[in-house]
Amino acid sequence: MDIRLQEKLDALPTEPGVYLMKDKRGQIIYVGKAINLRSRVRSYFTRTGDTRVFVSMLDTMLGDLETVLVHNEKEALLLENELIKKHKPRFNVLLKDDKQFISLRLDRHQPFPRLEVVRKYEKDGARYFGPYSSAGAIRETLRLINRFFQLRTCTDHVLANRKRPCLLHQIGRCPAPCVFPVSQEDYRKSVDEVAMFLEGKAGELTEGLRMRMKRAASELKFEEAARVRDQLLAIERSLERQKVATSDFKDQDVFAFHREGDRILFYVLHVRQGRLNGGQAFPFGSQEFPDDELLASFVNLYYDQGGFVPEEVLLPLEPGDGTDGLEALLTERKGDRVRVFVPKRGEKHELVNMAVKNAEQAFAERKRTKDETDTVLSRLQSKLGLRNFPRRMECYDISHFQSSSIVASQVAVTDGETDKSRYRKYKIKTVDKQDDFASMYEVITRRLKRGLEDQDLPDLLVIDGGKGQLASAHAAMKDLGVEGVDVVGLAKSRDQEVFDRDAESAKSPERVFVLGRKDPIVLPQNSAEMFMLTRMRDEAHRFAITFQGKSMRKSAMRSALEDIPGVGEGRRKMLLRHFGSLKRVGDASIEELAEVVGPAMAERVHAGLHGDPEDDTEDPVREASLDDASEPGAEKAAHEKADGGSPPGAA
Repeated sequence: MDIRLQEKLDALPTEPGVYLMKDKRGQIIYVGKAINLRSRVRSYFTRTGDTRVFVSMLDTMLGDLETVLVHNEKEALLLENELIKKHKPRFNVLLKDDKQFISLRLDRHQPFPRLEVVRKYEKDGARYFGPYSSAGAIRETLRLINRFFQLRTCTDHVLANRKRPCLLHQIGRCPAPCVFPVSQEDYRKSVDEVAMFLEGKAGELTEGLRMRMKRAASELKFEEAARVRDQLLAIERSLERQKVATSDFKDQDVFAFHREGDRILFYVLHVRQGRLNGGQAFPFGSQEFPDDELLASFVNLYYDQGGFVPEEVLLPLEPGDGTDGLEALLTERKGDRVRVFVPKRGEKHELVNMAVKNAEQAFAERKRTKDETDTVLSRLQSKLGLRNFPRRMECYDISHFQSSSIVASQVAVTDGETDKSRYRKYKIKTVDKQDDFASMYEVITRRLKRGLEDQDLPDLLVIDGGKGQLASAHAAMKDLGVEGVDVVGLAKSRDQEVFDRDAESAKSPERVFVLGRKDPIVLPQNSAEMFMLTRMRDEAHRFAITFQGKSMRKSAMRSALEDIPGVGEGRRKMLLRHFGSLKRVGDASIEELAEVVGPAMAERVHAGLHGDPEDDTEDPVREASLDDASEPGAEKAAHEKADGGSPPGAA
């Protein structure tokens, strides 16, 4: 070991803090926390019989070590969390910030509350229910609630501006508070029942409904009694499907994991009000550090995503520094007492065992899927004669509408699965007319320039098109001196001429063009390799068309503002500065617009963007149909790449 590094190890403090391990290039490869920094860090170099790859390589891999001292373990957990999210170290478990948790939000402060599907929890006084394990589970819950509890489903903007009741009112699923004078007291009863249903309070809810049914029947209100009866039966059937997990009816999250080598999968089992509510699996690779460290780090990151913090957290083993710091941190985030247990017997221990079995099952399924994917990728490499194993693939598509609004898309696949963190959208800068070849050259050039700077190049580029588009991509690679990256072109099937009038029109097969080969390669059309390529191509086309539609709508909206008499550049800037975007200007009510430009001009702006609400003319703000892009004269062909092509949603 380097003498300077050895001196740092000898001088490590015994206080709590965070340590950052760096490689020879100065890149942070691991962030950890400890109550005693000296004891924790030195343990990596003094353990005997530890056969894990990373520990054996640590002496040669480690280039530097930094420490940050804090006052206690809770502060160490917070700092560790921030540093992991900032630096994304190679050997830490990393949770993405988006789309991990799906929950339901009910804001009782509104006069007529509604249920909303949200991804983040906020301290806004609203009630949050969840998280739900899948979009399917939350759709089923919403379907039941919308049918039998009759809460409004429209947005606040629609509620404030609707002139007549919608279809849901006509079929008896909404009282239409947007139009009719609905009693807030009666509506609140439905809101309370929804809350009890989502909390799993079966006894209290069903007893109240049963009493209401009998009362309606005694008052000869048979239609209302029948409706409450149907509601009661549906709720009882739904609650019967939920297995009672514990007898103390608490909210709990149960953590477990399964590990094989450097691959580990964490599983979180959700128990709400004593009933199983689903679970989530989180797989990770290249994890060489001890189980207790990884578990503590994962739990810390998991609850930093803005998710619901339950009353109890159950773990399969004791974290390296104990549970006190984690308890203090979760209690602070929840605003109420949170207990962390490592149960050894009883109901809680059975829940942990159940989570462990789920982790083992999920790991086995993913391992089987990965083995199957590797087989498909290996066959693809062999059949196309690729130099690289195509683990990281990218597909490009160019799209334009009537030779204008030329854009491009880049979609990515890693190990056979879509990798949306590497999606990019591009606006073509150097081409102002329909030229697929020049557009493709620009896109590939921008992508590869960025890849050379960041040392981030894929194994395979898939170009949507034939020989011409492939040649353009290859020219860009040659001009930049990029070697070692495979590139192929994927041409769609097309109609073939049929001489027999009675025969149905025939289509040519999908073809793959490879550099150095005159004729294309025709893979079996129903093979897994062909399916993987066409799925990627179709996703690139969808992504490009969606981006093009947004760009065109934004342009149309800006044009609509410019066409309103009296709205000059100054007022446009005022509106955009106040609302933040063109879309929000279009969504604003007359009252909201009046706060910026005055009542008279607000009515003019609203009428100019939305038209007269009494006539049937088309609303210029309404989203244009993306089907227009497939009409004759609207050829597809655009890709968007980047000097830093912007990630999804950032363009």
